[in-house]
Amino acid sequence: MLKRIVKFMFEMGMLKRSPRTGYQFLGSGGESVADHSFRTAVIGYALASMKSNVDREKVVLMCLFHDFPEARTGDHNYVNKKYVAVDEAKAVRDQVEGLPFGNEISRLIHEFNALETAEARLAKDADQLDLILELKEQLDIGNAQAGEWLSFTLQRILTENARQMAREIMATHRDAWWFDKKTDWWINGPKNRPPSDGGY
Repeated sequence: MLKRIVKFMFEMGMLKRSPRTGYQFLGSGGESVADHSFRTAVIGYALASMKSNVDREKVVLMCLFHDFPEARTGDHNYVNKKYVAVDEAKAVRDQVEGLPFGNEISRLIHEFNALETAEARLAKDADQLDLILELKEQLDIGNAQAGEWLSFTLQRILTENARQMAREIMATHRDAWWFDKKTDWWINGPKNRPPSDGGY
């Protein structure tokens, strides 16, 4: 049993080396599937924390698990999907066979894709909000095409809390969390710092 779990952990490592393929069409940016799933889970946690009647743990797990099949199928962007049919259900079945927690993973991925529960809709919104964050970053550093992509991605949001978050993302510069332009820190540095030798 433990050997089967270890094999699964090696397989999950593939997600760290599996690129999200849409960026080749965007022309800038890039991330792995694992990169995407990590922040999607954080966003899902935040969205679920804003609502009192949802299972936050389920939302976070769906966000973490939703792209597991891509360890076997690879990531398929919107152009790929016009020509390639992926049997995600078979990938999940093969992936979790023999795992003591395999049924839970399979069930949560199915629930995510079905979009029939409040938790699934929040997880799906978290998935889209991560893309919106990525596109906004690319827009802020000068890729105008990211703005065109954003216009479509914003329309995919399902819940009001996620729509509000998307609006806030669009109103916030990617550097706003660390770069406070309203202070003179960038000119003079901290007030209690020893005299500088001119270096950074």
